[in-house]
Amino acid sequence: MADMTYEELEEKMLDILEEVCGDDEVRTNRDEDLFALGLLDSMGAIELLVDIEDVFGVYIEVERDEMNTVNLIIHQVEIRL
Repeated sequence: MADMTYEELEEKMLDILEEVCGDDEVRTNRDEDLFALGLLDSMGAIELLVDIEDVFGVYIEVERDEMNTVNLIIHQVEIRL
C-alpha cells in the first residue's frame, strides 16, 4: 500500500463490492458471508476478482472461505499490495 492509506483501500474496495453485489449492505454487514446473504455468487466472485486485478494490479487465488466477507476481501487485497 505504498501510496494508498488503509482508509483509501477500504473505501475503494467498498465501492467495488457495492457495485458488484448491487447492494450497499456490504458497507454495514462486513463480517457476514456474502454468498450466504445472496449478495455474491460465482459470476459475481469472478467479476470481483477481475475488478480487483484491474484497480489494484493484484491477483488473488484463495479458497472461498478465505474471501467470503467484506473484511476478508479487503484483507486479501491489503496483504498483496
